[in-house]
Amino acid sequence: MKSKTAKILTGAFALIVMGAFLMSFAAAPQAKAKPWDIPAKYKSMKNPHAGDKSTIAAGKMAWAKHCKSCHGAMGLGDGPKAKQLKTDVGNFSTKAFQAGTDGELYYKSFVGRDEMPNFEKKITDEEERWAIVNFMRTMGK
Repeated sequence: MKSKTAKILTGAFALIVMGAFLMSFAAAPQAKAKPWDIPAKYKSMKNPHAGDKSTIAAGKMAWAKHCKSCHGAMGLGDGPKAKQLKTDVGNFSTKAFQAGTDGELYYKSFVGRDEMPNFEKKITDEEERWAIVNFMRTMGK
């Protein structure tokens, strides 16, 4: 009898350990991002290419290369890497996001913070940066 009880307890313990192990792989819910602290110089920064529809195609190509993996093809936060992050990457089609100034979008996109990497050394061309901002503006439509 003792050995049968010991086997049952050992089996139950093994199931509990295996369950705990498998639960460690379950995705933790992503935290809501804290508000951005954007310097005044960026809030008032003017987009020299605002309204220039010819930059949107270039912005879309740069977006696909640098941003799509986390933010998704249309900025919905559904890129393949998004679920691996601790913080929700956001939805760029929302009115709240689109209400930001072009300078704020520039700062968030290229200076970054926390899990959002700094892209100032990766995307050095100012025109390409503003093209990405212009492409991001199409996400709210």
